[in-house]
Amino acid sequence: MRLYLIRHPRPAVAPGICYGSTDLALAEDPAVHVAALRGLLPPGAPLYSSPLARCRLLAELLHPAPVFDDRLREIDFGDWEMLPWESIDRAALDAWAASPLHYVPPGGESVAMLRARVMACLADLPDEAVLVTHAGVMKLCSAELAGLPTDSWLALSFDYGSVSLIESRRS
Repeated sequence: MRLYLIRHPRPAVAPGICYGSTDLALAEDPAVHVAALRGLLPPGAPLYSSPLARCRLLAELLHPAPVFDDRLREIDFGDWEMLPWESIDRAALDAWAASPLHYVPPGGESVAMLRARVMACLADLPDEAVLVTHAGVMKLCSAELAGLPTDSWLALSFDYGSVSLIESRRS
């Protein structure tokens, strides 16, 4: 499988704010990334995207017929969405840090729940595809396809508007 993972452009959100599934506007014009990205992508490859605006706007500029898939949305932090990290209950953050895969923020989803939907999406993809998505989804795709241990993939970082190629044999 050849998977081209593109992280959306920088969202319009203040530093220090917890966000995931919130549908944010962009802080920059997605067109500034299109020329550089297009040259790195295989011509004619299907493009799948999160439906959130920060991904959708870039996907629509990169491909004439992007497929929007809810399974590519970022993690839902529930009641924590759009709160400053410093205002979230310290005990809750400690519980999340102690069990990052399985802790569920109030009204949200765990990383394990996010992983289940992302893996279901990957199983439905063709052998070559482009994804316009979010850092959390990109970490999970990288972990699954590269076989990374949990402590490694949780620390992965992807720049806004960047593309990463993951190649793997399907099992």
